[in-house]
Amino acid sequence: MYPAYTVDSGGQALDAAKNRYTMHFEPGHLPPVNAFWSLTMYELPASLLTANPLNRYLLNSPMLPQFKRDADGGLTLLIQNESPGKDKEANWLPAPKGPFFMAMRLYWPKEEALEGRWTAPPLEQVK
Repeated sequence: MYPAYTVDSGGQALDAAKNRYTMHFEPGHLPPVNAFWSLTMYELPASLLTANPLNRYLLNSPMLPQFKRDADGGLTLLIQNESPGKDKEANWLPAPKGPFFMAMRLYWPKEEALEGRWTAPPLEQVK
């Protein structure tokens, strides 16, 4: 399955020159997969990976031990152009300084994803 992110939760086109974003997974609601999941960043209009100081182009389930969990056990990913600070970089997916889209990939998705009982969380603009 390939949920795509082209707009934020308010329907606005994604642009990291103007905005910062978060993606929050409630405790126990990470993408349900038998294999692994990933979230990949693509710069527009070229639809290519974008250079960044971490040389990081995706966040994925094999990285889970590196991520910092929220106080309630959930997981918040940070999507923005500038570093959120060294203490938060584990959860940072660097975005280009401009328009972008992201593709989430669920490899060997579980039934709850296939049946629509799980949906990918929205991308929220940080106010």
